[in-house]
Amino acid sequence: MAIDLLNHKLDRAFDHIDASGRGVVEREDLLGLGARILVGFGESPTSVTGSSLVDSFDGIWAALSGTLGGDTDLDMSREDFRKAMTAAFVEGGRYDAVFRPAVVAVAELCDGDRDGLIGRGEFRTMLAAFGTAYDDVDVAFDRLDRTGRGVLTVDEVVLAAEEFYVGDDPAAVGNWLYGPL
Repeated sequence: MAIDLLNHKLDRAFDHIDASGRGVVEREDLLGLGARILVGFGESPTSVTGSSLVDSFDGIWAALSGTLGGDTDLDMSREDFRKAMTAAFVEGGRYDAVFRPAVVAVAELCDGDRDGLIGRGEFRTMLAAFGTAYDDVDVAFDRLDRTGRGVLTVDEVVLAAEEFYVGDDPAAVGNWLYGPL
């Protein structure tokens, strides 16, 4: 059950990157996801925040491609992506060093006024970049809003991402990060 759940979530992550629907992803596809996020928030990729996001996404790709032989120019199939994500971040222990900085960069970008809180509109902008269906955004937000305050903290989004990308608990709230599975 846990393997099926994780594979399902990793397939969703693959689809976020494979915006063109080609069935393979490459470095430029992952950087394209980063660009969609930056455009959504009106942030330049050359700003400090934008550069941090781009660099962290590049680090993720380097870790993924490294587990598959190190060719950063490769086209990665869905199965390769699952293997690489599992090897690098689920079992490989590189989540905190490599993946978490990307998550933090995205979550902090959502917190435009730097008050530590992410409103529904900011969350919607982020999920639009990931290709989440409009109606699923409110469902996801409501599930992640563990306190019912109508806002998410940056830390709640970071925790949800960890539960989504490397967690195997079917009851974890983070499984709802991008809406219903």
